[in-house]
Amino acid sequence: MRILLRFIILPIAVLLLLVAGTIWFVGEGVTGVDHARGEVAAEPIPAEAVRERAARQEAAGAGDQILFGDLHVHTTYSTDAFAFSLPIFQGEGVHPPADACDFARFCAQLDFFSLNDHAAGILPWQWAETREAVRECNAVAGNETNPDLVSFLGWEWTQMSPGDVADPERKIDHFGHKNVIFRETADDRVPTRPIGAALPIEEGTAPGRLTVDAGLTLVSVLDMPGNVRPYLDFNRYMHGVIDTPNCPKGVPVRDLPADCTELAATPAELFSKLDDWGFPSLVIPHGTAWGIHAPVGGELGIQLAPGMHDPARQRLFEVYSGHGNSEQWRDLQDVVTDAEGQKTCAAPTADYEPCCHRAGEIIRARCGEAPGDVCQARVDQARQAFVDSPAGRGFMVVGGSKPEAWGECGQLAGTFLPAYQYRPGMSAQYGLAVRPEGSEGAFRYGLIGSSDNHKARPGPGYKEVGRKVFGDAYGFRQDWKDLVEGDPLAEPEEAFTPDALPDAPLNRFDPGSERSGSYYYTSGLVAVHAEGRDRDSIWNALEARNVYGTSGPRILLWFDHLGAEDDVTPMGSEVEAAEAPRFRVRAVGSFRQKPGCPAFVSDRLTPARLDRLCMNECYHPSDVRHEIERIEVVRIRPQQAPDEPMADLIEDPWKTFVCEPSGDGCSATFEDADWSPDREHVYYVRALQVPTDAVNGDPMRCTRDAAGRCLEARGCPASGRDFVPSDDCLAPVQERAWSSPIFVTGTGTSTATAMVSEN
Repeated sequence: MRILLRFIILPIAVLLLLVAGTIWFVGEGVTGVDHARGEVAAEPIPAEAVRERAARQEAAGAGDQILFGDLHVHTTYSTDAFAFSLPIFQGEGVHPPADACDFARFCAQLDFFSLNDHAAGILPWQWAETREAVRECNAVAGNETNPDLVSFLGWEWTQMSPGDVADPERKIDHFGHKNVIFRETADDRVPTRPIGAALPIEEGTAPGRLTVDAGLTLVSVLDMPGNVRPYLDFNRYMHGVIDTPNCPKGVPVRDLPADCTELAATPAELFSKLDDWGFPSLVIPHGTAWGIHAPVGGELGIQLAPGMHDPARQRLFEVYSGHGNSEQWRDLQDVVTDAEGQKTCAAPTADYEPCCHRAGEIIRARCGEAPGDVCQARVDQARQAFVDSPAGRGFMVVGGSKPEAWGECGQLAGTFLPAYQYRPGMSAQYGLAVRPEGSEGAFRYGLIGSSDNHKARPGPGYKEVGRKVFGDAYGFRQDWKDLVEGDPLAEPEEAFTPDALPDAPLNRFDPGSERSGSYYYTSGLVAVHAEGRDRDSIWNALEARNVYGTSGPRILLWFDHLGAEDDVTPMGSEVEAAEAPRFRVRAVGSFRQKPGCPAFVSDRLTPARLDRLCMNECYHPSDVRHEIERIEVVRIRPQQAPDEPMADLIEDPWKTFVCEPSGDGCSATFEDADWSPDREHVYYVRALQVPTDAVNGDPMRCTRDAAGRCLEARGCPASGRDFVPSDDCLAPVQERAWSSPIFVTGTGTSTATAMVSEN
């Protein structure tokens, strides 16, 4: 009876509902409503509360002003954010731009933030609403020279490619995601349209109205009658995205119509269009090592090809966000390619297991009494099927596998809150070191953190609570999963054999996607050393790279080059030295937090808004600071030839300073006695606090052997039968701050290196 219900009666019933509902959606779907920008709270933060921020820094011995912000925030004007707000994803409903303003000001109490919705999905009326929302947020911030919050306008250029560098049929063309930020906000000082990336969709395969209507009908049927409205609203929005034509190519940006979708397929096209507009802007790569969209073999070096890098705009790099840490390079290998271009699964090492190898081990555990050679053939088949699968679909080749079965494969295990399915060639360290043949210039970026939050919540990492609210872990609602997947307890994992390889069962959810829920965190921050609180002071610090990133806590950090006669040059600077460089670093820990919110917040937000936006938990510092446990120095010597191995050039850590326990912070002075004036050297520092609990602090919550290998995984699911809404999956980590690098060249630097340093 179960089989009859699941495979015959249920599909027929769903089909009939789908046909009837699609007809209704086509006619009625457009009656959904557009969601306006919302209303910001009219009263700013009390002036004395803003003054207290500066006073606390002065008490810590700060010689300058450090401001904290978030330059990567999405509202439900982003297609993915709107989709994930729907009931089927356990969504909490729409969050328009005004929510971001109020959250930044009252919940997180930031000094600045920006809006960065995905450009390709921003409708013309939404871009107008976004511009107005940013101006309204600035208007209620008080005096322009000393506002409580500075709001910047921007968008995200979202490019990705499934191309594989090991694929002889296709050269990799993945450039990744970049946030575009503008200095000004007036309509005549910003582009008329956001500029999106052309996604790798073949001509004629993009979804049309009927496809969208049918899909939304199917999912809304599950929620009738109470939850239909959100799907109607999303359907209306998707009609707008589909119906908005792409802008014609080859037309100057100022001559294009206002109501078209403008696209740039490569960074070179993006920079060219920004040049045409001529407005001050920054372009910030982010989420680079995140394997959900970066392909195996992706690497930043291709972005140093002629025209692909703009050193005047790409001056910052988001090293950490709620989507993980993209800092470190490691020599990780997933596939190997022979002379004929055939790809096979790479062997595991002591600290890294490719997921293609893990696929074989899952099958090995199912061999039962099969002869050894038969079992090994199945193992080899599974590994190769994973390698040959389309990008992102490898986990589906092993039918019935659960997320925990994959252990820590594909992960930069044992490091601080890593990006999921780590891509080391897209890391910050790799980008600072790489100089490929034929490259034009070099990456010289400052390091920042931000959130990449998709619920209009800038900087939610002030407290490690509410991982599904303050973070981006999403998952299908359980009744939807049950309808599609059936009862997994009735069909145990052991019942599945490798006979179905390489085709995945269509009625199974991707365990790789479910597994990614364990790799979403709360938020990072960007900190600037600024002369004032005003817009120009913040912008000048960003452009000068006098900035650093944190993993969320408001750690104070200074890193300077010490020249002759007390000449002090701050982080982010380029220095020409005649002798061994000397540096000093100082770090002061962040404040421990008190529960709840300051009184002035509840005076300005209604109880309902305080609960929905802030979860009744705000940035609420005590008078006690966390201690800094140690300071680490990373030294990178960029390539002078493309064949120089990275392992010889990236020294992490190069030096370590253990700190005495003190709430007053930690400092150190050091020099590089091995420095050579014949090549460029890059130095940056990390300041690590004493361990505290963090959301998904141990992503797979492994039981380990004496060597640290993961014997049994227990992830942190965002949905499913093992999902516990009250479990924030806390585990101790060392929250940290990353300085921007200092770039040092010698007076005797070679011509090739000197040419690079001019950029």
